[in-house]
Amino acid sequence: MNYLAHAVLSFQQPDILTGNMISDFVKGRNQYTFPVNIQKGIQLHRAIDTFTDSHPSTREAKQLLKPASGGYAGPFIDIVFDHFLSLDTAEIPSEGWEVFSQSVYVHLESQSALLPETFKKILPYMIQHNWLANYQHIHSIEKSFQGIARRAKFLEDALPAFRLFESEYLLLQKIYADFFPELKEFAQTRMQELSAV
Repeated sequence: MNYLAHAVLSFQQPDILTGNMISDFVKGRNQYTFPVNIQKGIQLHRAIDTFTDSHPSTREAKQLLKPASGGYAGPFIDIVFDHFLSLDTAEIPSEGWEVFSQSVYVHLESQSALLPETFKKILPYMIQHNWLANYQHIHSIEKSFQGIARRAKFLEDALPAFRLFESEYLLLQKIYADFFPELKEFAQTRMQELSAV
């Protein structure tokens, strides 16, 4: 769900970006059907997710939203972290989020022949609604929360989770600020390891 973080943590490497963005739509050994550098992007994505899921900051953030989101706290926190990333002055690319986002969309469209069908179906919506650049807007976060609730089997309404996000905003922002530099350092190191293989 945290598309912006995965785009940023591809470090402007096109094949890594492709793999990083499609990883959730590639099951098991299907990753080995892709070109080697895209496989490395898939592996980087999975390493990022493992690091994120096991990090104490993520667990703390999930606990804040858990009363309103139950077992869906993880996907909500992915969106929350992308929101704070989009506001992080240390991470805003020199060209700005709008230009960065459009460059990601153009690249992914150019890779259409390689994209999994399930990802290919959501890409037009991602572009039309400018998911990456719009993480900075609170109303877009509310819509993203509603999207999780629509797809969830055991969650009827995202509004309580969104209200908790609003009330715990400053604490969640601090958790993100403590967490993201560690995640970025981890991702850089893991990408270097993958590049050396």
